[in-house]
Amino acid sequence: MTTTNTAIPSVLQRIVATKLEEVKAAREVLSLEDLQAQVAADNNPRRGFAAALRAASSYKNGIGIIAEIKKASPSKGVINHNFAPALFALQYEQAGASCLSVLTDRDYFQGDDSYLIQAANAASLPILRKDFMIDEYQIYQSYLLGADCILLIVACLDDTQLQELHALSIELGMDVLIEVHTKAELERALQLPRSEHNIYGINNRNLNTFDVSLQTTLDLKNILIEALTTDADSTTYKPLIVTESGIHSSDDIRLMLDHDIQHFLIGEQFMKTDHPGQALQSLLAGVAADE
Repeated sequence: MTTTNTAIPSVLQRIVATKLEEVKAAREVLSLEDLQAQVAADNNPRRGFAAALRAASSYKNGIGIIAEIKKASPSKGVINHNFAPALFALQYEQAGASCLSVLTDRDYFQGDDSYLIQAANAASLPILRKDFMIDEYQIYQSYLLGADCILLIVACLDDTQLQELHALSIELGMDVLIEVHTKAELERALQLPRSEHNIYGINNRNLNTFDVSLQTTLDLKNILIEALTTDADSTTYKPLIVTESGIHSSDDIRLMLDHDIQHFLIGEQFMKTDHPGQALQSLLAGVAADE
């Protein structure tokens, strides 16, 4: 049974409405059928986003960092005035990031599809296309852009959309970051088929108020682990959990590590500096010094 989320925060309602118009306009330029044909002719392998995070668990202090390339946000405006996607991607790779996240949303984050392409050409790290996916057209687009992982925000999607976009992404060989903020959203996310391509992202930011609390990850992580360890196949399925938003210091990293959270998506903390790679390097050094 499909359950439509009628409590989407107003900012998400505006973004989703914009995305519907974007997809409509894109289809008029290139039909879905022609887009699918381009995907079918593309043989470029994916870089293995989820695999890179799993590998990080055995080195780099057991920490997997998804380092974000983001120019602006709706709440903060422009974050980085010397924005250079290719340079930042290379810096992040050299500093020890496991993966990259690139904002491509134009209207609300001042992103662009070209930023993902620039980052992919500059670094060998797997890349998440950070955007608001509401239509299969965007999944095919993401593949052609070179994305290794796509984001599905549960609050933006009804159950049918969530299931269909998840299945299509995996069919194309991409990993999926399934983002939740509440227990209700997590329960819906847990209805998706178990897969090694699944990554569960817990967003500490309330997208309605923009308030941030790291307790969100600690609370939902326990529910997630309990639900998955009661499955019959739990002996072979170990979920990847990523905490998103509000990670500012080595103390924040240590708090999460103490609760068995090893993977982090960090953006503004790095992007507000002139040298994002150095900021990542300093953060990881601080964690090592705490041990």
